[in-house]
Amino acid sequence: MKFLKQGFFTACVLWISVFLPQNLLAQQDAAKSMDYSKAENWIFQPENSKVFGCDVFYVYPTVFFGDKPAIMDLQNHKLRDQAMGVAEEHTGVFSGVANVYAPYYRQVSIAVLSLSDMESKPYLDIAYQDVENAFDYYLDNLNNGRPFFLAGHSQGSVMLLMLMKNRFNDEKLLEQLIAAYTIGFSITDEELTEHPWMKIAQAKDDLGVIIIYNTQSPDAKGSPVLLPGAKCVNPLIWTTSQDYAANTLNLGAAFFDDNHKLTKTTPQHTDAVIGNNGALIVTGPNPDDFFTAGESFFPRGVFHAYDYGFFFNNLKANAQTRWDAYRKVKNLK
Repeated sequence: MKFLKQGFFTACVLWISVFLPQNLLAQQDAAKSMDYSKAENWIFQPENSKVFGCDVFYVYPTVFFGDKPAIMDLQNHKLRDQAMGVAEEHTGVFSGVANVYAPYYRQVSIAVLSLSDMESKPYLDIAYQDVENAFDYYLDNLNNGRPFFLAGHSQGSVMLLMLMKNRFNDEKLLEQLIAAYTIGFSITDEELTEHPWMKIAQAKDDLGVIIIYNTQSPDAKGSPVLLPGAKCVNPLIWTTSQDYAANTLNLGAAFFDDNHKLTKTTPQHTDAVIGNNGALIVTGPNPDDFFTAGESFFPRGVFHAYDYGFFFNNLKANAQTRWDAYRKVKNLK
């Protein structure tokens, strides 16, 4: 997964003939702009935005597991259903707190993630442009000045981190941002220094901050989404300290079936501590229960698909806590 190396988003694109067919495909698709005034291009867009005083703008993770470099065909109903299903799972942590806005976007296939920075950039640019266009449409036509959360996972978090780097050096946007849950990817001190308007959470109720982590067992052997020097927030204690958080602090893990329907909630499912490698280390789950050789893109012990699920009720409670804190600071009802 060469594209995950630090700085891949700034890689220079060199158009060389051996990669011309792939790049032409990306160029052709890029010429088709997404029209976010159409309801069909949104997974979720509430009919009544006055139900809650704040919103969440959510971007889904990789659901396109194609074996060739490509971008997601949004006419593929199976992929659309997969995107909707995982969006339903993740945005459940904002249930009762925020209006949910979630665009479809032409994400990259998982095969793109094994390309070099140079080769992957045309594809990633398409995905990012969709997310940025959707965000702009949301701001201009749907938001009406309300405070908002950002939330995503994996590739969705990649897109949101790019968005924050490119667009959030803006006082108005930072004033509206309650917090950004960019879970399942990495950000480093170097990136934070380069983008000083991006801050990591250090408390359960600080505002305008990033919550980010990658869940692993103690014996996991690396992860493609865990960059060297990755920052990590422990979702049981909401700091970047390496203090141990016992499973008694876990309000409940949520588990879903293949149709993305909640099947059970398990209190005290796992503990959590930040490891020296920047991963969120958990000791409760048995890695063998969550891994099938040959069927997982991630190594044994990397609980990437459960980053939200293992800490579901803590995330849900924290969204409410941060919204309450925002209202208090801004003197909102």
